[in-house]
Amino acid sequence: MTPILPHQFQDFRVFLKARSGIDLEDGKEYLVENRLAPLARQRECTLSEILTGLASDPELAADVVDAMTTNETSFFRDLHPFDSLRDELIPQLIERNAATRQLRILSGACSTGQEAYSIAMLLRTEFPQLDAWDVRIEGFDLSRDAVARANAGRYTQLEVNRGLPAAMLRYFRQDGRHFVVTEQLRSWCSFRTMNLVDSWGPMGPYDISLLRNVLIYFDVPTKQAMLRRLAEVTVPGGVVVLGSSETTISMDVALTPERVGRTTVFRTPDRSTPTWDSPAMTSTS
Repeated sequence: MTPILPHQFQDFRVFLKARSGIDLEDGKEYLVENRLAPLARQRECTLSEILTGLASDPELAADVVDAMTTNETSFFRDLHPFDSLRDELIPQLIERNAATRQLRILSGACSTGQEAYSIAMLLRTEFPQLDAWDVRIEGFDLSRDAVARANAGRYTQLEVNRGLPAAMLRYFRQDGRHFVVTEQLRSWCSFRTMNLVDSWGPMGPYDISLLRNVLIYFDVPTKQAMLRRLAEVTVPGGVVVLGSSETTISMDVALTPERVGRTTVFRTPDRSTPTWDSPAMTSTS
């Protein structure tokens, strides 16, 4: 593949920032070339033709953003946040929401759905009383392909081997070489495509909002805007969970860090009692 030219790289950085919020650093030309090479082969065209067609071909532009999105994920990724959910956060919410018997959890930048399904497995296993509750775990991601896979709930042996405890295999049925989540999990989880840098529209409110290992790809103003939106869609006194290396330090947002087990979470101001009148997200692909 012909290397990307300096002016093409600069134009592409502007395009990617506007479309996804991703702030591509200097020296990342190799990343663009590697990520777009499969798309160029699929379309039987050159890298230059792809870059030239971005302004006039919306479908191509969407495919390019998909290709540039990092969809790294796994079941029970990093483990500590799930321990904190099991040991402290979910028990607190069960007590707090006993009257409504409703629970709302957001899995932001959900990739192919492993985080949302991991939460569902944890809740089904550790808190059987929630079977009688109205539980919704709502995921969104920029990548159309990732969201389609999340909705399908269909994973390879390699994906299942990455982080899934053997005991949790009971939440899957085997279909040839793939493992498919059962309706027991799927009934609690929904996924849709959404761009973090666009208007989020009516969402939530959520008891817990997860947006892990995402802010590291954005500049400070974009991070600040996303954190403010997270705070807005999370119930008063609710919890925002970021990646282990992500923080609200130097960010002008109404989120207070709090240590829960081995995880640092961020608490929204406890202003009032939440209401539950917004519809669940509908699954799209």
